[in-house]
Amino acid sequence: MTYSNILVDYQEQIALVTIDRPKALNALNTLTLQELSQVVEDLANNSSVRVVILTGSGEKAFVAGADIAEMNMKTPLEARTFSQLGQKLMNQIESLPQPVIAAINGFALGGGLELAMACDIRLASEKARFGQPEVNLGIPAGFGGTQRLPRLVGSGRASEILLTAELFDAQEAFRMGLVNRVYPKEELQEQALAMARKIAAKAPVAIQLTKSAIYKGANMDLISGQDYEAEVFALAFHTEDRKAGFKAFLEKSQTEFQGR
Repeated sequence: MTYSNILVDYQEQIALVTIDRPKALNALNTLTLQELSQVVEDLANNSSVRVVILTGSGEKAFVAGADIAEMNMKTPLEARTFSQLGQKLMNQIESLPQPVIAAINGFALGGGLELAMACDIRLASEKARFGQPEVNLGIPAGFGGTQRLPRLVGSGRASEILLTAELFDAQEAFRMGLVNRVYPKEELQEQALAMARKIAAKAPVAIQLTKSAIYKGANMDLISGQDYEAEVFALAFHTEDRKAGFKAFLEKSQTEFQGR
């Protein structure tokens, strides 16, 4: 399927998804949100894809935010619908069976940072810049930023970022735990692919169950989370990959997991 603002490239078991509005710094307008939502829905049903990489087109921006020119024309009711559309997309990404790696190649501001926070792993170019500058426009964050940012960096640090609207660099994002690693800009995509290949080589069902346990457990108390972990642990014992993995370990041999 062809999209106006999204590129999808398949490299073996990896899907590289690129937001392609470089002249608008990859800003998220309604069409882009809708197209990206459709891409994510398709990937959720594509068992041949084991890992997804999400990035932005061009050298300046991952996603510089939501499309302010479009938002400027919205009524309050339309603004709520737009916010819910963005939140739906972020929830879809977080709920994908496959792990999603954000390759943050430039500005990740507002909706762009919210998009990155919905991903499982965040890798950044040393040139990347981050922030939630919405209050400069007279609005709060609307795509989940007020909810995911405190969960990632703590309420105090999140409050500072959201209330001051100050931007910060990749090293500061790394220090606060917002991104996993920082690379020279020319190495970012290859490093993202290398990590994706490493994950793709693992047992797909075990990867999916692990991701599910992480995110569902985050919204449970400790005991309930452990109960859920025990359930997915047991589910893995039904799989052929579990048998192959144990056999390879005990025989000190190698195996290729089949996702069954």
